[in-house]
Amino acid sequence: MRQKARMAVEIAPRITADPRVRFGQPVIKGTRVPVAVILDEMAAGTTMEDIARKYGVTREDVRAVLRYAAEIIAGEDVKVARR
Repeated sequence: MRQKARMAVEIAPRITADPRVRFGQPVIKGTRVPVAVILDEMAAGTTMEDIARKYGVTREDVRAVLRYAAEIIAGEDVKVARR
C-alpha cells in the first residue's frame, strides 16, 4: 500500500508548512527557517537586514513572518476568568 506524498502547504504568503520540514512548523517558503526563529530575532532587537543576511532570506520574507504572526494573533480569542 502506497502512502500519499505530503506536500508543503502555503498557509500564508511566503509561509509554508510541510510535515517533512521542521516537523511541520511554519517556515519561510523554500527554506527551513522557522517563523518562530525570525520572531525571536525580532523580539531580541535584531534588525530586518541582519536577520535577512543571517538566515539567507529577504526583507520581504521577514515582513511576511510579521504579517503571518499578526494574523494569527488577531484570530485568537482570549478568555479571562472573572474574579
